[in-house]
Amino acid sequence: MSEVVFVHGVGKQYLSEDSLARDVVPELLGGVRLAGGLVPALDDVGVAFYGDLFRPRGTRHGHEPPYDASDVETEDEFRLLMAWWAEAARTDSAVPDPAETGTRGAGGWMASQALRLNAVRAALDALTGAAFLRGVLDRALIGNLKQMTGYFSDDGVRREARARLAARITPQTRVVVAHSLGSVVAYETLCDDMHHGSWDIRMLVTLGSPLGMRALVLDRLDPKPEGRRAVWPKRLRAWTNIADDTDIVSVARELRPFYGEGVTDIAVHNGSHMHDATRYLTAVETGRAIAAGLARETEAR
Repeated sequence: MSEVVFVHGVGKQYLSEDSLARDVVPELLGGVRLAGGLVPALDDVGVAFYGDLFRPRGTRHGHEPPYDASDVETEDEFRLLMAWWAEAARTDSAVPDPAETGTRGAGGWMASQALRLNAVRAALDALTGAAFLRGVLDRALIGNLKQMTGYFSDDGVRREARARLAARITPQTRVVVAHSLGSVVAYETLCDDMHHGSWDIRMLVTLGSPLGMRALVLDRLDPKPEGRRAVWPKRLRAWTNIADDTDIVSVARELRPFYGEGVTDIAVHNGSHMHDATRYLTAVETGRAIAAGLARETEAR
């Protein structure tokens, strides 16, 4: 009967619910403590785990499949990679601007597969040379790319991820904390009338969320946006969105323009690990948002 449920992001396919909980639950509790809030008991924080849905089946690879530039195959994968590159260049002066490399940007690749492959290689070189991604292998970066886009293209993964979160939320759950792709899972689950007749979620806390990416995420949500404004989850009272200004995954760092006045956008600084979940969880701003959801009834919208 968890009061707080955490939903993870990409790259967790070789973990389990228990191993992830060992990493994130103490950090979440520590963030609430730093904020001066009433710290929930360890057993009152649950983890919704779906990472194994992306684990390769029946392969001999001990870690990531040996992806290379040729494995960036779909238009969505390419466009997301280029968006990450553009954001990295905006926030890190050491990363070359894609507009100055002769790659023709995200729209020109369809005319030539060779041009596309050159653009992918340039993007991977640029990203893996960024200060906050040094040491990250191409195959890991491409794997994360495929998970982000695969959630929208694989209906089975999408349904099961949402079902796992729904199974973790009870009438006693007051706060959902969601990182990265997990924020998409959380948003869609909270919007699903089939699951939440008795839910009363006082606070959704999104961390490093891609929910503001118009074509690649926002326009593909279930339910679809009404006009240019996304649907507000019926059982959600308040929403705090937290993003590091250098986080390339949360390309649109403010969600209020897309999701309404119930969203409070807050900026944090995560140092060299701009998208790391534990850095977000230990931020006092995150702790305050969680504490607010636990401490009092928030005003209905």
